[in-house]
Amino acid sequence: MKYEINKGTLAVVPNEVGESLVYEDNDRYIVKQSPYEIMESSCLYFGSSYSGRKEGAKNILGAEYKVPIVVDDYANIIVFPTTSPLSEDCVWISLSHVKKYEKVDNYNTKITFNNDREIVVPCSFRTIENQISRASRLDYVIRKRKNL
Repeated sequence: MKYEINKGTLAVVPNEVGESLVYEDNDRYIVKQSPYEIMESSCLYFGSSYSGRKEGAKNILGAEYKVPIVVDDYANIIVFPTTSPLSEDCVWISLSHVKKYEKVDNYNTKITFNNDREIVVPCSFRTIENQISRASRLDYVIRKRKNL
C-alpha cells in the first residue's frame, strides 16, 4: 500500500525498518514505506519534490535543519519532523491536528490531537515546542502571502 499524507493524517511513525505506522483520524495503518518515503511520495503526489518543499521552507524560515514541510499548499497541510528526517526514529506530525503536548520525561513527549487521540514520541518537550513554533511560523507566513 502506497500512502499519501492527507487532511486526516495525524502522524507518521516509524515502525519496523522500511515500514510506518500511520495515524489518521480514528484509524491506524501499517504502510510498507518509511516515513521519509511517505514524505517524498506525498510531496510528489501534490506536485512538488520533497527537496523543493524543504528548500522553500528553509528560505521562508531561515532555518537549516528539521524544517517543517508544506505537503499540500492548497489544503495547507504542514507537517514537522521530530528529528532529522533521514533518521530511522523520525516521526512526522501534522500541525493542524495538534491540540496539546506534555512532557513525559526528558526524552519523551505526549502529543494529544484534536480528536483526543494520544501518542508518545521519543523527543524532548523543548524540541516539540520548537518544531511547533517553526511550523506555525511557516503556516503564518504562507497564509499571509496567499492573502496579498
